[in-house]
Amino acid sequence: MDTARLTRSTAILVGLLSGAVALGVGHLVAGLVGLSASPYLAVGNTAIDYTPTALKDFAVRTFGTYDKVVLLGGMAAVILVFVAVAGVLSRRRPTPGMVLIGVLGVIGMLAIFKRPDVGQLGPLAGAAALGAGVLAFGWLHAKAMTHTTDTRPERRTHAVETADTRYPDAGHARGGAEERADAAARGTGTDRRGFLVVSAITAGAAGIAGLGGQFLGRRVDVQASRRAVGEIRPAVAARPIPAGADFVKDGTPGFITSNADFYRVDTALVVPRVRAENWSLRVHGMVDRELELSFDDLRDRELVEKTITLTCVSNEVGGPYVSTANFVGVRLRDVLREAGVRSGADQLVSKSVDGWTAGSPTEVVMEDSRDALLAIAMNGEPLPAEHGFPVRIVVPGLYGYVSATKWLADIELTTFGAFDAYWKRRGWGERGPIKTMSRIDRPAGFQKVPGGRVVIAGVAWAQTTGIDAVEVRVDGGPWTPTTLSTEVNLDSWRMWRTELDLTPGGHTVECRATDRSGYTQTADRAEPIPDGATGWHSAFFTVG
Repeated sequence: MDTARLTRSTAILVGLLSGAVALGVGHLVAGLVGLSASPYLAVGNTAIDYTPTALKDFAVRTFGTYDKVVLLGGMAAVILVFVAVAGVLSRRRPTPGMVLIGVLGVIGMLAIFKRPDVGQLGPLAGAAALGAGVLAFGWLHAKAMTHTTDTRPERRTHAVETADTRYPDAGHARGGAEERADAAARGTGTDRRGFLVVSAITAGAAGIAGLGGQFLGRRVDVQASRRAVGEIRPAVAARPIPAGADFVKDGTPGFITSNADFYRVDTALVVPRVRAENWSLRVHGMVDRELELSFDDLRDRELVEKTITLTCVSNEVGGPYVSTANFVGVRLRDVLREAGVRSGADQLVSKSVDGWTAGSPTEVVMEDSRDALLAIAMNGEPLPAEHGFPVRIVVPGLYGYVSATKWLADIELTTFGAFDAYWKRRGWGERGPIKTMSRIDRPAGFQKVPGGRVVIAGVAWAQTTGIDAVEVRVDGGPWTPTTLSTEVNLDSWRMWRTELDLTPGGHTVECRATDRSGYTQTADRAEPIPDGATGWHSAFFTVG
């Protein structure tokens, strides 16, 4: 008995459309209950959480701020292949594909349950995606079987053989028989067009659902909340940036990094959307009294402005993940003193609204000279959403992975023995002090520069300690001192420059910094994991 089946291309289309419906419906429902519940995003965030540290570090190093785009694109490719295979396995019956689409939905459900930032209604998005995907596959498969079926090769062969016995002109007969067999097996052109119309409508509906979810997920108007916050004036302003604080004309960055250019490295696939009006912070754990603070509570306290350079622990030697801004906020130590930190509480655990955690040494954030902040403004405006609006933590001298919690929601005083924060559980160091480092910005690697005196310039940083000297050497020769820019404070970077007479041809320049404690950068190369890279930065360039 002959069995009808879908053509391979039609089967793949059924799988792709069903996957699109599942993701679109899931995203739509997530827009209503919380965008972090979107199965696609939940799986992506779970993938980030469980990706091996070495691979995650490679992604940040290779793709920089586009690492999340690469992750989402890679996930999309995997899903496309998965649903296409589901379709191919269901050319005769819909059951295999419906089961595989169901498996995909279950994976999404499990990812949603794993997310700490998903509310009680979050699983509805996963259930909707699961149901919509399975039902869509069954329905589309039935439509395709009605309009665009193929048959097994035996039937087509029989049709051609029958035609050979009826027509003397075998070539003409074979061609006519094949055409009639194709028409009988695959349906008329009108039938095929009917399924294409169904496919187009399904694809459009899936796209509209996805866009609808995105629109609904953005109904929390963070920009309106930022505008409502208005101008934030500190009671204690930062020292004005003096002339000579940078060597921009020589190729260094400007001393203050604009908000748009400030580096961003975090685990959030979707920037959390929190209105200042709805924000609150709980301070609890090993304290004498719990505190509950609103955004207005912070604004009513003494606000101080500090010029601080932040550095990511993922920064390679010579890497770009270092930036400087004027932050305005409340001194964190003042809040902690009000709460009353109990003896033995050596770790301050800060938690983001999306569940990310950082563990800071309590003694560091309590230092009078450190000025760790609950920051609410950055470079003269409320924090941008991608940099932590409405409130984030900024701690000079600590890598961000142990201190710079954005979208802050909770602070708990505890011990290092009682709790491992997000990156500590993944093999990174416990305390994360920033290491003395320098970088060459000019000339760029493999750049060709004019002959004569060659300008070499860059930046160096040793937050809370300060930079005392930067030296360079060319082609392994003697170290020579450079000219330092005007120092702003010990918590921010310092620019350097020099000019050298170099012969035409290729040259390699290296740099090293010495901080105010007398420590000079080691030449020993170390990867960022577990507690920051070490080594001298170098650049090869050509003169002439």
